[in-house]
Amino acid sequence: MAAGRRVLITGIAGQLQGLVAQALEQRDDVAAIVGVDVREPQHELARTEFVRADLRNPVVGRTLDTADIDTVLHLSLATSSPDGRSRAQVKERNVIGAMQLFAACQKAPQVQRVVLKSTTAVYGSDYADPARFGEEGGPRSPTRTGVGKDAVEVEGYLRTLGRQRKDVDVTILRFANLLGPRVDSSFHSLFTLPVVPTVLGFDPRLQFCHEDDAVGVLEHVATDETPGLYNVAGEGVLYLSQCVRLAGRVAAPVPLPLVSAVAGLIRRSGRADLPPDQLRFLQYGRVVDTTRLRERLGYVPRYTSRQAFEDFVEQRQIHGLIDREDVARWERELGAFLRASPQWPTATRREQVRP
Repeated sequence: MAAGRRVLITGIAGQLQGLVAQALEQRDDVAAIVGVDVREPQHELARTEFVRADLRNPVVGRTLDTADIDTVLHLSLATSSPDGRSRAQVKERNVIGAMQLFAACQKAPQVQRVVLKSTTAVYGSDYADPARFGEEGGPRSPTRTGVGKDAVEVEGYLRTLGRQRKDVDVTILRFANLLGPRVDSSFHSLFTLPVVPTVLGFDPRLQFCHEDDAVGVLEHVATDETPGLYNVAGEGVLYLSQCVRLAGRVAAPVPLPLVSAVAGLIRRSGRADLPPDQLRFLQYGRVVDTTRLRERLGYVPRYTSRQAFEDFVEQRQIHGLIDREDVARWERELGAFLRASPQWPTATRREQVRP
């Protein structure tokens, strides 16, 4: 086989990881792919070698050497509590697993590039947040709970690796909420509920990344020399109320003092995972700046945030009480009315009215 990248993918049993492996298998400049997980992958993979191992196991380090891996895609940072795992178990796998993996990378002289799939949850959600978070910005106060805290720690360990191994390119991708027909996320589970719980008096701004764009940007950074830190999201924003209407769902506003109790009931029912950091997200939302993604990394998402959400609703066959075509028509009419109104601020028109 011709010379090319030799890639290791963590969490290969996951939906996104399997899609990334399939994409890399089609490339002539990728010579070998190794997937690591405790579970077997469900995707049809032609030339991806599977290694059954936990990231905390020394087998991973030996795999780096045996397979002569030069590119590591760490994609197994959990953003929810799958399979009924406790928060402590998720944190241990996220943080301790990453520590062990990066330690193994540091000892492997052939490793040239490490890519981390992180999350915009590192910015937190707060009433005093900026309109858009840039990569060099940070939350008003440190993220103290949930996957955001895990991601901050894991990113820190990867930066340490980059400082200790100057010859290793380090890339961190902070993804907005992933949506698509195949990839599951904590946010998408909200729309499997009969009604969508919201926080009374709050209508957060949201961004989404379509699964095809997530695969595309990961394929891009695995094969090009693009170290750095990048926010990854589709252009534009949606309000939660818009998402509810586009999905044809009905909102169930919950008074703020009762939100934690209601979230606990939903979590125990197994219908959706709503950890404390997700509840703040449903209050204040989060929007990031993706200029660096487009201009420095050279990747332009195919889907806007709205298109990603609409495709998610269509492909997942989410049927509600209100027809989506009626919602789109009403929003176009409302947008036209507001744009024609002299009292409507120009800046607000650009960002909030997206017919």
